[in-house]
Amino acid sequence: MTIEGSAKQVGDGGESHSDGHHHPQVEKGLSANSVGLLGGTVLGISCVAPAYTLTATIGLIAAVAGVKIPVIFIAGFIPMFFAAYAYREFNRVDPDCGTSFTWTTRAFGPYVGWLGGWAAILATIIVLANLAGIGVQFLYQLLGSVFDNPDLGDLWTNKFVNVGTCLIFLAMATAIAYRGITTTEKVQFVLVFFQLGVLLLFAVMAFAKAGGTDDPDGLSFSWDWFNPFTGLTASAFIAGLSASIFSFWGWDSALTVNEESKDAEKTPGRAALLCVVSILLTYLLVSISALMYAGNGESGLGLSNPDIQGNVFGALAEPVMGSPWNNLLFLAVLASSAASLMTTFLPTTRTMLGMASYGALPKRFASIHPRYLTPGYGTVVAGIIAGTFYAVLTFVSEAVLTDTILSLGLMICFYYGLTAIGCVWYFRKELFTSFNNVIFKFLFPLVGGIGLWTVFFITIRDSASPDYDGTGVSIFGVGVVLVLGLGLILLGVVVMFIMRARQPAFFRGETLRRDTPTLIIPE
Repeated sequence: MTIEGSAKQVGDGGESHSDGHHHPQVEKGLSANSVGLLGGTVLGISCVAPAYTLTATIGLIAAVAGVKIPVIFIAGFIPMFFAAYAYREFNRVDPDCGTSFTWTTRAFGPYVGWLGGWAAILATIIVLANLAGIGVQFLYQLLGSVFDNPDLGDLWTNKFVNVGTCLIFLAMATAIAYRGITTTEKVQFVLVFFQLGVLLLFAVMAFAKAGGTDDPDGLSFSWDWFNPFTGLTASAFIAGLSASIFSFWGWDSALTVNEESKDAEKTPGRAALLCVVSILLTYLLVSISALMYAGNGESGLGLSNPDIQGNVFGALAEPVMGSPWNNLLFLAVLASSAASLMTTFLPTTRTMLGMASYGALPKRFASIHPRYLTPGYGTVVAGIIAGTFYAVLTFVSEAVLTDTILSLGLMICFYYGLTAIGCVWYFRKELFTSFNNVIFKFLFPLVGGIGLWTVFFITIRDSASPDYDGTGVSIFGVGVVLVLGLGLILLGVVVMFIMRARQPAFFRGETLRRDTPTLIIPE
């Protein structure tokens, strides 16, 4: 079944909500009533990938913010948590798989909405490449440890082997995502609970060894780690915050499967909130235990050591957990990367599906597989683009992980902030009609949106310097982080005008309007 050139509107004009918004639900052909509250929460946690994210960002945050890792994580949590309420309120009146694209179009019109959708798609495709890259690294480290072969463990440093293995990972993840959401969800339960269990075990063992005779670098716990007003410059705080916001990114996967969820108006929003809170608690527990065991030095196991910055668990696994238990941590990060690879296809392809359904992307992206009920074409395209991006960047950049994480922070702040501010504008006529509306439709989304956009603009200013990411790499004298982050958003403007020339109906407001959001795909 495809919905190219045709669409079906469910019901007799959709549901009327108590807030006066009237959104006919468009049937896009996805598998309905497939995901419950626990399933949605697990998909969100899986997409965030706590084991992968922690090994990639703890060192990055420590390098700029020192021992303030816990407060940086909390600072990143706050705007994300508030933005989640904006998503929840939008989802209540319009559970559409296009999420940010659909909702910002309703709030601000087709041009702003299209750019929001572009940033969301681009960010998720880039992180697919990142996830596969981390997975490759830990696969060979695990094999090297199991077979006691250091050469095998270092094989990931060979760029040709690295890229080849990465492409195999991406092909496997593409195939699984292609087969359907119920297959994805079942696999996720195992992978998510395994990685969370191993992270808990790592934290307990790090706490137990901290301050011991074999731990010369450990630190005593201090409440000052939670104080943002001491020992931090504004630039260091913002740089750390950008990485922290990246660390929470992915919870909106719980909302991109809204059309496949049970009780679609309520369950996805609750799942997103549960996901964000669970992730914060995990990050605080692991980062505090790592600080107490490894300290924040720039040598040895210190978290600020540039040699281990991109892969903290790779260095800490054996000292903290011993052999062979360290293999569990390698396996957990590998599982985390694999799990997130599969779930990250969900927001990518569902946003593509939403955009194509309203004529904002080529109609081919709106095609649904007749058996698996997934956006099959979009899934394959996302996998190919991610593989190409990783291959090119691996041979161009010496700091692929750091550069892409910081540039992704820019894109994430852009479209999450846009959606949060869009919530305030969209519901503007009813913001002060009840206490709940003041808090959940006005205050929380406004604070979240302003916070995210503040980080966005300060990061643009700071990342213009080639030294921003610590590598000194520049393109025409401009830092590579800014070129990747802002440059790819601006590339979207070019693509948008190409799409307007080819498929103008969406940009004329004919296929997606605030008051009458019906699906009309021009022939």
